[in-house]
Amino acid sequence: MSAIASKARPPQGDLAFSKDQGNIVVIALRYLALMIVDAFALILIYGFLEDQNLGLALILGVITVGANIFVLVPSLFPIKWMTPGLMLITLLVIYPVFYTVLTAFTNRADGHILNKSQVVDLLGQQRYVPEGAQLYEWTLYRSEDGTYALWLTGDDGNVAFAPAGAPIIEVESPPEEAPPTYEGYTQLTRAERTQALTEIQNLVFGEGEDTAGIQGRSQAARPLESRYVYDEERDALIDQSTGTAYIADNQEGLFRAERGSEVLQPGYQVNVGFRNFERLVNDPGLRGPLLQVFVWTVTFALLSVLTTFAVGLFMALILNDNAIPGRKIIRSLLIIPYAIPGVIAIGVWRGMLNENLGIIGAGLGSGIGWQTDPWGVKFGILLINLWLGYPYMMLISSGALQAIPSEVYEAAAVDGATPVQRFWRITLPLLLITMGPLLIASFTYNFNNFLIIEAYNAGNPPIPGTNTPAGYSDILISYTYRLAFGAGRGADYGYAAAITIIIFAIVAIITLMQFRLTRRWEEAGANV
Repeated sequence: MSAIASKARPPQGDLAFSKDQGNIVVIALRYLALMIVDAFALILIYGFLEDQNLGLALILGVITVGANIFVLVPSLFPIKWMTPGLMLITLLVIYPVFYTVLTAFTNRADGHILNKSQVVDLLGQQRYVPEGAQLYEWTLYRSEDGTYALWLTGDDGNVAFAPAGAPIIEVESPPEEAPPTYEGYTQLTRAERTQALTEIQNLVFGEGEDTAGIQGRSQAARPLESRYVYDEERDALIDQSTGTAYIADNQEGLFRAERGSEVLQPGYQVNVGFRNFERLVNDPGLRGPLLQVFVWTVTFALLSVLTTFAVGLFMALILNDNAIPGRKIIRSLLIIPYAIPGVIAIGVWRGMLNENLGIIGAGLGSGIGWQTDPWGVKFGILLINLWLGYPYMMLISSGALQAIPSEVYEAAAVDGATPVQRFWRITLPLLLITMGPLLIASFTYNFNNFLIIEAYNAGNPPIPGTNTPAGYSDILISYTYRLAFGAGRGADYGYAAAITIIIFAIVAIITLMQFRLTRRWEEAGANV
């Protein structure tokens, strides 16, 4: 009994101490790692706040607080293993959605990227040469750390040395020519000076009110003065060279001349409420192409699912017959379109459908207008998408067919059902139960299938008479991309974000409707 009791005793002495000590070390390392993460997060948050990026600072703050809660609260400690994933989801999924919604209510576009204070600072950096400024000939110098400086030689013989961002030095008893080196700076050769001209033409040399800047390949002026000065009381920028006041228009995000229609560029971002959404309804130039694009988007997604499913199921039914020789080899060959990268496959099809040189466009299908006719382009896109999509449908159909019990078909045959009846009454209902969610996912994917639209014909041919760039083969996602990043009138991020929200709402509604339809298929399949 004493031996058993001694074995059952808990560890004591050095062993117990080392175990407790190990736990303390683990806890200390855990808190140290958390402190390091918090320190880096605070540095990033401070940087975002300095750049006035409040949204990113807020989301990073939420992520950091959440990580601390998961680690420090004992009851939530098991979730710590999910913390990295939750942080990435928040940063890469939730924040973009949040930012897109915010952008939809702003005038963010080309010329309206910065906020108001950034625009004031940017315009305040512009300099002009006031009346009575002294002109110099200049020679360019550069230090080892890449800082530039000017050797200024005046008509009156006065010489000054003006480093960028440092006080100008008056040179006493200057040499007849600019020296090779001066104050740690080295004179550049003519070739080096020419290469640096673009970099230095907007630099301000000197410091404070005593500044200089180059005015051409050989001439510099001193002093330079700030052209625009912000008047906080009037909320205006004053042009010091002309005396013109540019009043802030906080409705449009512009500094507009007090008299006249002149505006300063760039503008700044402002909240415009539901203006971007109202444009969808009130502007015929926008509403016209948007309606066409929406109808084609739904048609393209629906026909893509129907055609790929029909061909994939047809091939799966054929290859499901044991009488077909070499079924594995044939199935492997039919999967090739799915294994080839989409960009390559689309490029090959684009070449084959070329109306001048393509084997299909100039031969078998000549006269259709595969890349110029609105209907020809759409048919070509559906054909290419069928080629790319049917192998996937064939694979999942083959798997679903294998799951249907053979006894069901045997019972139907005994009851006198024909092969066509067995397909419509047994095979298809049972397949739809299994494949319903996959078909919904395929519809959602094709609803936003930007790759095939952009790679095949970039949404062309263009729709004539539209205020915004739009093409006959554009779907909503490619139309949005044109508005946000395309040429023409320039990027219109706010309007594109509004359309993105509409796309999300449409896809969500259609998906919910399709899930309800899937339940009906399940109920019908239960009666088979």
